[in-house]
Amino acid sequence: MNPKQGVILYGPPASGKDTVTTALTELHSKYAQFARLKVGTGKSVGYRMGTAEQLHELEAAGDVVYANARYGNTYAIDRPGVDAAFAAGVPVAHLGQVDGIRALVDGYPADWTVVLLWCPRKATAERSAGRGDSDTTARLAAWDTTQEDLSAHPGMVWDLTVDTTAASPQDAARLIDQLLARRVGAATT
Repeated sequence: MNPKQGVILYGPPASGKDTVTTALTELHSKYAQFARLKVGTGKSVGYRMGTAEQLHELEAAGDVVYANARYGNTYAIDRPGVDAAFAAGVPVAHLGQVDGIRALVDGYPADWTVVLLWCPRKATAERSAGRGDSDTTARLAAWDTTQEDLSAHPGMVWDLTVDTTAASPQDAARLIDQLLARRVGAATT
């Protein structure tokens, strides 16, 4: 088994990816959110803001593991960024596309734990409005796209599924941490 461990959190907007990641970092300092490269505008917290030129250079070097466009921006998972994240500990990558999960799992060798964080569309609407998002309509459209993505990949296997309307972020973090610990234990026996 690969000694590098990483976590992929998949789910629709407002399913709790940021909140569960915060709970993971509070549980253990080895966890840190992987900051994707973002080319565009808007929210910069949790991202490494970049330029189109930087993205083209990474693409030319074959260092883009996965890129997608959403909310008028481009988000990329780049090999140098993932290298740096693993050097710091256990990266927690946020994704909203099954193709992104597959690209990361296939394109960057590590022991990835893949977690589906789920909430109903109504919860996304309430959480988005509650945190003051100015683009709740776009987030609901992304929720719909996530549902379509799941339906298009019925064979997708999750290491863990958490309904974030039923489990607290701290409970979700403990479950993820326990799963990683079991995987390490299984690899050493």
